[in-house]
Amino acid sequence: MTELAIFEVLRGALWAAAMMALPILAVTLVLGFVIGLLQALTSIQEMTLTFVPKILAAVVVFFLSLGYMTRICLDFFNNTVLPMISN
Repeated sequence: MTELAIFEVLRGALWAAAMMALPILAVTLVLGFVIGLLQALTSIQEMTLTFVPKILAAVVVFFLSLGYMTRICLDFFNNTVLPMISN
């Protein structure tokens, strides 16, 4: 196994991890922005007001996008890892 092959597998794994994290990060980013805007407009500075909704949203989005994440993992494994094992 050459260095180029190792770097290609690593690049693919990092890209797959980024694509799997994208739905959760996007939802928590938007929700954090909205909550921060509401806190700035109303001058409410409660820490649990930002933490609890983001955690709940992350858990809900995780379970909703579980099939998408599984498909990305399987595509990476079938298209990258298995061909390297079979050669």
